[in-house]
Amino acid sequence: MTPAELLAFEARWPRHTPAKCAAIRALGMHEARYYQRLIHAATSPEGITADPITARRVRDRKPFRGEHILSTPRALSPAA
Repeated sequence: MTPAELLAFEARWPRHTPAKCAAIRALGMHEARYYQRLIHAATSPEGITADPITARRVRDRKPFRGEHILSTPRALSPAA
């Protein structure tokens, strides 16, 4: 899929729902790969030109839980 096609798909399915997961699988992709390609599409010049609003929404989306946990310093636990 081209960046324009990925962003058009994302514009049709803006929320993460079971129906969107099924639609992603119908494209022949695993969800993780879809989101990797979506982020690449949203940052590529072709994707930004094709659909600047959706590309911006994808780029501004909060990071996934795992990314947030890995980038946040751990709080020090109180001494016993």
